[in-house]
Amino acid sequence: MVIQQSGTESRPTLGIRAIDEEDLSGWSRAVHTGFLRSDAPDGTEWRRLSFEPGRTLGAYDGDRCVATFRSFTTELTVPGGAVVPANAVTSVTVTATHRRRGLLTGMMTRDLAAAAERGEAVAILIAAEYAIYGRYGFGPATQRLGLDIDLGHAGGLRPVPAPDGGRIDLATMAEVRELGPELFDRFRRSQPGAIERRPEDWRVRTGDLSIPGFDWKEPFAALHRDADGRVTGMLVYRVSEDWNGGLPDCPLTVADHVAADRAAAAALWRFAFSVDWVQHVKIKNIAPDDPLPLLLNNPRAARPTQDGGDFLWARVLDVAAAFGARSYGAPGRVVFEVADRAGYAEGRWALETAADGSGICTRTGDPADLALDVSALSSLYLGGETVPRLVAAGLVRELVPGAAARADLTLRTPLRPWCPDSF
Repeated sequence: MVIQQSGTESRPTLGIRAIDEEDLSGWSRAVHTGFLRSDAPDGTEWRRLSFEPGRTLGAYDGDRCVATFRSFTTELTVPGGAVVPANAVTSVTVTATHRRRGLLTGMMTRDLAAAAERGEAVAILIAAEYAIYGRYGFGPATQRLGLDIDLGHAGGLRPVPAPDGGRIDLATMAEVRELGPELFDRFRRSQPGAIERRPEDWRVRTGDLSIPGFDWKEPFAALHRDADGRVTGMLVYRVSEDWNGGLPDCPLTVADHVAADRAAAAALWRFAFSVDWVQHVKIKNIAPDDPLPLLLNNPRAARPTQDGGDFLWARVLDVAAAFGARSYGAPGRVVFEVADRAGYAEGRWALETAADGSGICTRTGDPADLALDVSALSSLYLGGETVPRLVAAGLVRELVPGAAARADLTLRTPLRPWCPDSF
């Protein structure tokens, strides 16, 4: 794509293209500039590990990279435990000197077209700023919650029944690299909104690979095993040594908490609350319906922090494939009239669901029950948003009385979507 600037003054032509490996150094500098990390060291070698030809885009003003964009394919878990191929968008920047020239639109348009051609049902991203991505069809699809738990007020955890024979052991980073992936794969397939972790993600998490510009301090890790010795949970955490007048006042910050079942999850939280000197447990990203606060004798001790809010954003590209993959809460039929400027989801769609939770979504000429933009449809896709709330906000129009409530019963899920990982 080439953008020719208009006006009386002659300006260099801006061009968008897929970069080659030899472009990575300049592209990496542009990423650091866009994210205001002027002191970050060169990240060329680190970025080379995840480089995919055709998936890393740059906008160039002459020889200088002034905008960046990258995507990769991952698996997204949807309600019911199925996974769909998702186009994960990351490293999106536009240098301050080149804003409002259509560079992001050009890169996004090109990438979404390629994703649709590959058959990826949805695109996903983590939005640094709320107002940017709605115009490209993305909508907030998951929430995260930050908690700061005062152990002095929590009163410990209530007794929770647990199978006999479980145990917790501290683990090395090498053991986490070896045992963590299989545990996480079991967990993510039960959690709508979760994505897969690539091998390089585990290397970064365990210090085997460093990201330029980000300091890494080795954490502690605890593994929970059941009576048969199988790993069923993992807690990764760091403790800051703070003292107040000779008394310990140390915070324990959770970096990762993964559990295959509720018993392992509760056991690991109980362990975290028992670490010597710890007075606060801080969690930056916990599922919005995680029962942890209710496990405390005093749930008020778990105070929400500013880390909470919208997190994973989704953009439906293939309506039939996306909605045909997930499960549903009630049988029924609802017809959506979807507006999509890019055309991928444009049209009228009938969602028909059965008593066993299965569903199909097909084009139809029948009258619509609800009218909405693709960004609102994408917010509803994983079940993390409600139809009546979007109607009240003016983001969905109810064309047939009662349709919003019917659709909400169908789309609602027992477990709210949550994505534990940034990308």
